[in-house]
Amino acid sequence: MEFLSQDKLTIVGAAGMIGSNMAQTALMMHLTPNICLYDPYAPGLEGVVEELRHCGFEGVNLTYTSDIAEALRGAKYVVSSGGAARKAGMTREDLLKGNAQIAEDFGKAVREYCPDVKHVVVIFNPADITGLITLLYSGLKPSQVSTLAALDSTRLRSELAKYFKISPDKIQGARTYGGHGEQMAVFASSVTVDNQPLIHLINTGKLPAADWAEIQQKVIQGGKNIIDLRGRSSFQSPAYVSIEMIAAAMGGKPFTWPVGTYVNDDEFKHIMMACETTITADGITRKPFEGTPEEMKELQKSYQHLCKLRDEVIEMGVLPKIADWHRLNPNID
Repeated sequence: MEFLSQDKLTIVGAAGMIGSNMAQTALMMHLTPNICLYDPYAPGLEGVVEELRHCGFEGVNLTYTSDIAEALRGAKYVVSSGGAARKAGMTREDLLKGNAQIAEDFGKAVREYCPDVKHVVVIFNPADITGLITLLYSGLKPSQVSTLAALDSTRLRSELAKYFKISPDKIQGARTYGGHGEQMAVFASSVTVDNQPLIHLINTGKLPAADWAEIQQKVIQGGKNIIDLRGRSSFQSPAYVSIEMIAAAMGGKPFTWPVGTYVNDDEFKHIMMACETTITADGITRKPFEGTPEEMKELQKSYQHLCKLRDEVIEMGVLPKIADWHRLNPNID
């Protein structure tokens, strides 16, 4: 059996629906034979492992533990869904307090037990903030820690394909940036629909302005819609997309959907936010934002919303003041 890598991959939160699906996806994609599953809920974790063994995968060294030190020790790649799940009526931001503390503990554990890790993907909400906390406490470089933000862009692709009744493959450049939450910025200027620029279709008979506004809201509320339909938060899509991110970091096909990454430049300072990026074995490469003046205004609003969440975490005492971040993690400027 040929695998993409022989390095250890650790999946945190593996007893949950996202984590167990990540494990199965990683095995089906033949990323590595060496996969360790971690979850503090030992019976559920054992049940996941039993099911995966019943799949009959060949050539794998599947281990599991409820000891975070054992799980992370020697890991070169880690993906964590180890936060509380979003429930009906909750926003991603409602999860802030509890999951911020989980992210701090996770980051400290990465620093202590697998400082040589190559890439960490954080997907528990609010991912922009939990990813930032993980990055700071892990001591890793910004290029080594990413958060799941692609789902908003894939949801835009899906909604446009449904609206125009065409294959999703004919929707190119679907992009959302900024926060992975209610304040995300949905861009139109980057999108083509069957090779036609989307901005040329908006406010015409092909896509009235009111319909475009409705599509944007469907994208923003995409996670809520899954909860309403299924009675639980998304698990298949975040599991698959996050493992694609890990595959790219292992040296597989580059991941070219937006991801959450650390940004500190003249316009956006000391924040984790969805950007135009590429993940490869060299880590995350960020590209400049390109959009209309109106889109950039929406992005600025999304950034300001994230800054408020970041500042709340600082007030909680989970993060130090920004001026002290470099002492916490010398890789942060």
